Amino acid sequence: MGGWLPVAPCTPAACLEPSPRAAAAVPRAALRLIAVAALLLAGVAVVLAPSGLRRGLPASLVRRWCRWVVRAAGVRVRVTGAAVPGGGLLLVANHVSWLDIPLLAAVRPARMLAKSEIRRWPVVGGPTARAGVLFIERDRPRALPGTVDAIARALRAGAAVAAFPEGSTWCGRTHGLFRRAVFQAALDAGVPVQPVRIRYRSGGPAVSTTPAFVGADPLLASLWRVVSARGLMAEVEVRPVVPPGRHRDRRSLARAVENEVHGDQGKAPSKSMCIL
Repeated sequence: MGGWLPVAPCTPAACLEPSPRAAAAVPRAALRLIAVAALLLAGVAVVLAPSGLRRGLPASLVRRWCRWVVRAAGVRVRVTGAAVPGGGLLLVANHVSWLDIPLLAAVRPARMLAKSEIRRWPVVGGPTARAGVLFIERDRPRALPGTVDAIARALRAGAAVAAFPEGSTWCGRTHGLFRRAVFQAALDAGVPVQPVRIRYRSGGPAVSTTPAFVGADPLLASLWRVVSARGLMAEVEVRPVVPPGRHRDRRSLARAVENEVHGDQGKAPSKSMCIL
């Protein structure tokens, strides 16, 4: 990978909370895993269905399905605010967990921007591509302008595109800077940007790192940590939309949106500040 790639200092050893004593019983956790798998398989079946069926699904049903996936994992969901309901929209959020993806789609169904490696993953790679995901080749900086153009075309066509501009997952108690490239697509297309703030809590006001999927954390370990925990809450706050024309360049637009998402947390921390 190239040195320009964003890398978070968060690691499982440094940032993740110990497994809570009040963990759900193993049978309950196993049932949650089965429920999540069943919902995901149902989603894959829809993606692989004829395109006419996929296009005919109402957005409200897609949003409910996304919430069901998160609820099936044992995580309660609280959404405040609402996204722009129609037309081209760049939807951006901070990135903590694999749960962020269905949570963001629960705000408004959108074409996700994802790393190109996912396209080569077994089982999920093909359905992901067919679902309209836009891929970014993170190890090829020269391919970035083409990706920005593809995002802008989708936005001009009236689609919502969802992205995580930090470029990497963080533990939730720290955060990264928003990369600017994706905001250029919004400027080129002349569409609004919708900031979304995602936080996870566990029975108190403090942010929980239990759902965080960081560093070399295996996906199965992250899944099990989530489904075996008690009292997890995902808080999704849809921040005020940034209309087109308010910012002339991608730098100022990126900083404005970043402040909407992370404004109450101050600047991104140094690596040493990631340790809990």
